[in-house]
Amino acid sequence: MPPLSPLQFRADPAADLDRVEATLRDFARADDEFLTEIATHLIPAGGKRLRPSFVIAAALVGAEDPLADEAMSSEIVKAAVSVELVHLGSLYHDDVMDDAATRRHLESVNHRWGNLRAILAGDLLLARASEVAASLGTEVAALLASTIARLCEGQVRELQRIYDTTRSEDAYLLAIEGKTAALYATSCRIGALVGGLDREEVDLLTEFGQLYGMAFQIVDDVLDLVSTEEQLGKPAGNDLREGVYTLPVIRELARDPDGELASLLGQVLDDDQRQRARDLVLRGGRVADTIDVALAYTDQALGVLGSMEASPAVEGMRAAAKNLLVSLPN
Repeated sequence: MPPLSPLQFRADPAADLDRVEATLRDFARADDEFLTEIATHLIPAGGKRLRPSFVIAAALVGAEDPLADEAMSSEIVKAAVSVELVHLGSLYHDDVMDDAATRRHLESVNHRWGNLRAILAGDLLLARASEVAASLGTEVAALLASTIARLCEGQVRELQRIYDTTRSEDAYLLAIEGKTAALYATSCRIGALVGGLDREEVDLLTEFGQLYGMAFQIVDDVLDLVSTEEQLGKPAGNDLREGVYTLPVIRELARDPDGELASLLGQVLDDDQRQRARDLVLRGGRVADTIDVALAYTDQALGVLGSMEASPAVEGMRAAAKNLLVSLPN
C-alpha cells in the first residue's frame, strides 16, 4: 500500500481494493463496446484510489469488521465505487477543459477520441455513480448528488479566475473546498453511513475528510511546481500554463505585485515562459509558506481523529494525513 493509504493497517488492504477495482470496471461498462472502451480507458492506469480507500476506512471505524459480512461488504464496496466513479468522471471533464494530452502517463481520453466523446464518457461515469448511490439508499444518493453539484461549483469558481493575477487566497480556498475537499468529505461520510456508525462519528469523519481534502489539494498544487514531469505524468508547472494560479503563486504575486512574475502571468505561456515563471515562484520562498497552510489543515484533521476511539481504521486515516506531507520539500 502507498504510504498515503488509510488502509495501510488492514490485514490485506490490496484485497479490499481488488474488489473495488473489479466492481469499478463492471459499473463503468456500457451496452456499446466503443463507449465501454472509452469509459474504462483510465482504469488500468490505476491511481492511489484514495477516495474509495477512505470510504472503506470510515466504514471500518467500528469495533467489528463489516467486511467480514458478505452483504455488508458488498454495500461498502459499492459505496467505494460510487465516489471513485465521480472522481473518474470529473477527470474526463477536467482533461477536456485543460486540453490535456496525457493523464496518469496514458494518452488522455479527449486527446485520443475527441472532446465530445470524452464529455459523454464522463457523463456516463457520473450517471453510473448516481445509479450505484441510489442502490445504497436515499441519504447516500442525495449526498452524492449534492457533492457532484459542489464539484461543479468549485470548478466554475476556478474557471472564473483563470489568468487572473488578482485571485485572492479566499477565492482559491473556496474553489478547492468545492472541487476537491467536498469529495473527500463525502467519501468519509458515505463510508460511515454505510458502515452503520452513529451520527456523531459520521459528522466527525465528514469533518476529517473535508480538512484532509483541503490539505491534499494544497499539497497537490505544490507538487505541480516542485515535481518533475515524470513524477507528475504531465508538464511541471502545468497550472501556470493553464492560468490556474494556486496558493504559492498568489502569495508570490502579493509579495511582489509589480515584479517579473506579474509581468509574465495573465496570459498563455510558452514552455520557456512557463519554466521561468515556475523558477520565480520557487525562488520566492512562498512554497514553504504554502506547506505551512497544508500542515495547519492536517493538524486540524488529526485533532478531529483524536476524539475518536483508536482502531486500525482510525490509525490508518491518521497515518494517511501525516504522510500527506512526506513527498514535499523541507
